Amino acid sequence: MSKKIKKFNFWVRRRSHLAVIAIGSLVIALLFLNEDASWEHNMEYQEQIKALNEQIKICNDSAEWYRRQREQLLTGTEQLEQIAREEYRMQKPTEDIFVIKRVR
Repeated sequence: MSKKIKKFNFWVRRRSHLAVIAIGSLVIALLFLNEDASWEHNMEYQEQIKALNEQIKICNDSAEWYRRQREQLLTGTEQLEQIAREEYRMQKPTEDIFVIKRVR
């Protein structure tokens, strides 16, 4: 028996690169074929991340615009008067307001 084990051990040592190749190819196959870690899903996730980052940038830009509008309202009376007249149709006691509606 020990002679067969020695022969097998010798054969395995001489052919050890076959085991490395087999294990390596198994790992590569799992990377490409596994559903959770496939390259296809990775690319889809990267596209989703890019789209979400663009949405974040757009939201930050609009938030900055609203911050500037708020600052103008808090510091300037002209801006406040314009919004009061246009949005809420407020008037001074001596003025008349004409509302013009567009017909499409």
